[in-house]
Amino acid sequence: MSDDSKAATRWREDFPVRWDADHYLTRRELTKFLTLGSGILTCATIALAIAPRDSPNTQYPALLIPSATRLLPGTSLLFRYPTDQDPCILIKTGRGELKAYSQVCTHLSCAVRFDAEGNTIACPCHRGFFAVEDGRPTGGPPTRSLPRVSLETRADGVYAIGMEF
Repeated sequence: MSDDSKAATRWREDFPVRWDADHYLTRRELTKFLTLGSGILTCATIALAIAPRDSPNTQYPALLIPSATRLLPGTSLLFRYPTDQDPCILIKTGRGELKAYSQVCTHLSCAVRFDAEGNTIACPCHRGFFAVEDGRPTGGPPTRSLPRVSLETRADGVYAIGMEF
């Protein structure tokens, strides 16, 4: 046996790979897989884009907000609406208007709070700020407005009656 064939034999002994049993992926198979995968992702993205997030016909229960009528101007009150897992904040502005929003920041879901000195809604996690008048972002990383809680004042108190996203 020559030295070259001995070196080849030793290499095969050190790395015993059965090349005939190895499965290769052809370029055609890879292209088919990538095309099919891209098509599925595109269809899923389109379906999510056109699917309604919250049906306009969604009915929310009317919920009395306790102590809302005794709220002083420039103060806030926390409550939960429409379920017990949805924290919200009710704010009475300096002009006596009641505004209510989801307490969940639209950036990374931290709890927002009312800053009476700056007359703004602040997220302490990443220094995000929202306008009290309409819940739009005014500073920091948030880019979406806070979901607004629709309010109705009745003879027996202030009620949360819906959500506006």
